[in-house]
Amino acid sequence: MNTIAQTRVQEKTSLMTLLAVAIMGVGLITVAGHVQATTLHDAAHDVRHATGFPCH
Repeated sequence: MNTIAQTRVQEKTSLMTLLAVAIMGVGLITVAGHVQATTLHDAAHDVRHATGFPCH
């Protein structure tokens, strides 16, 4: 594989990675924006207890 072909593959891979991260980010913001506040609190609360971090 020559240098030009390697560069094109790397550029395409970088673009696909950036696109995937952008889609996941928008999805996360959308889901978090539509979840009720108590659900978010309960999820964060459970994670804090699971990791051993005191929250009270």
